[in-house]
Amino acid sequence: MDPVWARIREEAQQGVEREPLLGGMFHSSILHHRTLEQALAFRLSQKLASAEMSEQILREIMDEAHADDASLGEAARADIVATFERDPACNRFMKPLLYFKGFQAVQAYRISHWLCKQGRADFASLFQMRVSECFGVDIHPGAQIGKGIMIDHAHSIVIGETAVVGDNVSMLHSVTLGGTGKSDGDRHPKIGNGVLIGAGAKVLGNIHVGDCARVAAGSVVLEDVPARKTVAGIPARIVGEAGCAQPSLTMDQLFKGEI
Repeated sequence: MDPVWARIREEAQQGVEREPLLGGMFHSSILHHRTLEQALAFRLSQKLASAEMSEQILREIMDEAHADDASLGEAARADIVATFERDPACNRFMKPLLYFKGFQAVQAYRISHWLCKQGRADFASLFQMRVSECFGVDIHPGAQIGKGIMIDHAHSIVIGETAVVGDNVSMLHSVTLGGTGKSDGDRHPKIGNGVLIGAGAKVLGNIHVGDCARVAAGSVVLEDVPARKTVAGIPARIVGEAGCAQPSLTMDQLFKGEI
């Protein structure tokens, strides 16, 4: 039983009936495939293909990755559910798969990360480059990203090589998880579980953002953030509690307390 995939197929069939002119897309992208993994490989290979790497080769690489590592498909399902539950613009499970570049970019990153772990650095770098060119999202293959991830709008997201992002994290467009200079080694942020990062926030350096914290839009975070706190400003400072048990799920970005 695969309730996520079953629902996507049901929605695609309804889409054919509702919008016959898009029937070819619904069939080729969803209804012609037996599993979500196959549909993901097809859709992403369509998006990322170029003169340097054909759609067929990309699809074979993705099929190989999904066959080798079942956690890739599990994470994709968790990301679909997360997007549906947190993004008010997402009213169907199939929308992230077909239309949302944040979801698509994260799934392509997961393939590049798998390639990186296999020692196939050039292929991983090619994936990173094409994701950046196609989706405006630059995630280094070496970064470690959990599941249940929702990146809303996703334009201009940058996540560095040694960054770690926990489970059930939500972030908006123009977020940077970057370094602070030319030093190599472990130089990027570590984001805990359940964290909400607002639009345009920059989290810089090898610092830790604790579980269920909130980073306000436009903030520049240069120091550790305790769990379940809200930080805001340039440089960011603690302005109050997170306001709920898991901010990434409620997506509440308003601060209601005293600064």
